[in-house]
Amino acid sequence: MNALQQLSRWIDTLNQWVGRGVAWVTLGLVLVVFVDVVMRYLFNTSFVFTQELEWHLFGFIFLMGAGYTLLHDGHVRVDIIYQRVGFKSRAWINLMGVILFLIPGCIMVITTSWKFAMTAFTILEGSPDPGGIPFRFVLKACLPVGFSLLLLQGISLGIHSLMQILGIETAKETQS
Repeated sequence: MNALQQLSRWIDTLNQWVGRGVAWVTLGLVLVVFVDVVMRYLFNTSFVFTQELEWHLFGFIFLMGAGYTLLHDGHVRVDIIYQRVGFKSRAWINLMGVILFLIPGCIMVITTSWKFAMTAFTILEGSPDPGGIPFRFVLKACLPVGFSLLLLQGISLGIHSLMQILGIETAKETQS
């Protein structure tokens, strides 16, 4: 059990670190959008590079921050049962959700996007638009990497849930 708990702590630390880096990218996105709006409305001009940079940064934030969001239980839940059940029942729901949905879903996306990303890297894919970003392959590489981070965090959530079911861990330990 100690090995599982150490693995879970390592995964949590990794996604915490990645999440902090993504937070800075979010600040960069705000600045890019601000510059784009100022250029468009004050100077009546816009650049393809700036517009593409906006969605590249958003895609990076979304993909690389998914594991961090799961770590902090920030994903949207539409579950009226989950909110009304006790601590161990929530742990069972989380464990079953990880095993039945999160892990298979992440594996499917990782395996299908890997070749897609490698092809983009091989040809150093860039924007097809004049003046666009020449590094589109970097964003495509975020697909398998981001879902790998989410998969790892799902494994950590499964470990935490198992420890809660066995009575080894409490909710307060999980949230720290």
